[in-house]
Parts: sequence; C-alpha cells; structure tokens
Amino acid sequence: MNLSFSEEQEDLRRTIRRFLEQKSPVSEVRRLMDTTEGYDAALWSQMATELGLQSLIIPEQYGGSGYTYIELAVVFEEMGRALLCAPYFSTVAMAANVILLSEDEIAKAELLPGIADGSTIATLALAEDSGSWSLESIGCSAANSNGVWHIRGHKNFVIDGHVADLVIVAARTEAGLGLFAVDKSAPRFDYTRIVTLDPTRKLARMEFSGTPARLIGREGGGTEALSNTLHRAAVANALEQVGAAQRCMEMSVEYAKVRTQFGRPIGSFQAIKHKCADMLLDVESAKSAAYYAAWLVAENSDDLPAIASMAKAYCSDAFFRTAAENIQVHGGIGFTWEHDAHLYFRRAKASEILLGDPTYHRELLARCIEF
Repeated sequence: MNLSFSEEQEDLRRTIRRFLEQKSPVSEVRRLMDTTEGYDAALWSQMATELGLQSLIIPEQYGGSGYTYIELAVVFEEMGRALLCAPYFSTVAMAANVILLSEDEIAKAELLPGIADGSTIATLALAEDSGSWSLESIGCSAANSNGVWHIRGHKNFVIDGHVADLVIVAARTEAGLGLFAVDKSAPRFDYTRIVTLDPTRKLARMEFSGTPARLIGREGGGTEALSNTLHRAAVANALEQVGAAQRCMEMSVEYAKVRTQFGRPIGSFQAIKHKCADMLLDVESAKSAAYYAAWLVAENSDDLPAIASMAKAYCSDAFFRTAAENIQVHGGIGFTWEHDAHLYFRRAKASEILLGDPTYHRELLARCIEF
C-alpha cells in the first residue's frame, strides 16, 4: 500500500486550494454562515461545472468522473482547511455514497447524474432526537400501502436538510432497515433549520407524517449500505478535521513569529514552542490515521470499519486540541468573536460529535478487534 499522493493528486490539491482561497476566503465564510441557506448557489455550480467535484467518485456510467476515494480525500482535506460553506459533505460523503452502495441500479441511474452535475443537493437522514448515529436507534418507520411506501417519524441533525432537493431516509420496515428517497416537495413532509454551535454547517430537523417515498434497493436491505456509508462518512469527516487542524497550526505559528512581548517574538518562548510542537504532533498523527483510512476505502478493505472509527476518534481529538491551543497562542485576541480562531474551534466541537463522538467510535473500534 502506497500512502503517498501522486503528482496528479497533488496538482488537484493545489487547484482546489487556489480555488477556495479565491472563492471562499474567511470573509465569505462569515457572510454565508449568517444566511439562511448557508451556501452560495453560484459557487456550488462552479464546483460542479468547472472542477467536477460533485462527480468525482461517481462512476462514468452515472455521469461521474470515476475517480477513487484518494482524490476525494484531497478534496475533503482542503474543504476542511477552508471551512467551506457548501452542502458537499451531505451530498457526496453521505447521499451519493449510500446510493452507490445500494443494490438498486435503476435508482443509481436516475439519482446520481443530478448529484454529479450539481443540479441536485442531497442528504442522508439517519439520526433522530436521541442524537445517536447507531442503526439500532432508528425508530422512523415505513409501510407499503397499495404499492406506495409512506414514512412516519422524525429525523434530526440532518446535514443541509433545509436546502436538500433529495433526502435519503433510513426507516424501519417489517423486513428491517430500508432506504427511501423523499423529494423536497413531497406532501406531509416538513423540515426546520436548527440553530447549532457551528454556523458554518447547517442542520435540520424533519417530520414525516405519512410522506410518500421511493424504496431504494430491496425492502429491509439497507443495513449494509448504511453501515458502509457511515464508515466512509467518518473518514471524510476525519479528513476535514485534518485540513482544519493544519490551518489552526499554521495560524498559531504565523502569529508566534510576528507577535512580540518583552522585545522578542512570542515564538521564542518555551511555552509557545511546546504548544506549537504538540500541535504538529497532533496534526501529523491525524494525517497518518485519516490517509490510511482513505486508502482502505479506495481498496474496499475489510479493515475499514475499525480504521474508520480509529481515524474519526483520533482526528476529532486532535482537531479539538489544536483549535483550543490556537486560541491560547493568540491570547486575548483569540478569545474574541472577530478572530477566525473561534470559527475553527466551533467547527472542531461540532465535528467531534458529528457521526458519533470519540468515545462512541472507540467502542466501535473495540468491538471490531475483539478476539
């Protein structure tokens, strides 16, 4: 297994970083996080038409580019670094993955081209009011009446649920967990945007009151696709955290070089040196875990469940520590809302619990390695 990026993949990284620096600087992040939608439709279209980011891992027969999760790893890392305000994680890491992992070729042919060309924003509705991301906690139900499926129940913490054109809902049937596609305009379907700690990533709560839906795959056959999607989404989240942690470390080092006290840069003080060294250790270790997990996704390895949870748990802790230390290095200015350090700190805390907190993933890891 080669854990280094190819020259083409590094070119992709440079292209995306330039694009995000131009189109999504922190000033734009601050503007978008205060809007209801939380993203720029024109930028979303650019991402699809000029860079092909939404189509990256979608096979060519469904309108995609057919690249691997390694290229997607580069994208998520750079998006995390920039705190990009866009429904990319929900559409690609969650909805597109669960459709790709389903056994429904007709659904793939009908739903994936819209995601690939950027015309469809999609998301996966899984967690409920308990906040648990365990499949066993799903209580939302679906029943077939005269050949039409109807969903009853609720979903919470749905990423970008307020702007999604397509919602893939995990619901229970008499045969087990199933996947159901719900259109935004479906009757008896309500959603409400919820206020969260991290304004750069919008979440929503959904109510289904006999909402008509389309079954994806076979009845009760959604467990494997959902489990595998959660593993892949955990890896994507870990990669985002790696990119954001790297940026926090860079901010600290840059500030330590120019901020002076007692006539010398604060970076010359041992306490600040130790903080920056600890951040470097966290960031580099997190990279190793996240990159390894991404390679396992690309190779469809049986070790993915354990490594995905390991990467998610470690990267969550590393990002939170780095974001917190970034504030400490900046001192008084770092504690003000006007400083960008707070944006990363809020994202760190929100990402820590997204898809399950580190304790939850360590429990999953322990189950995977039980003898």
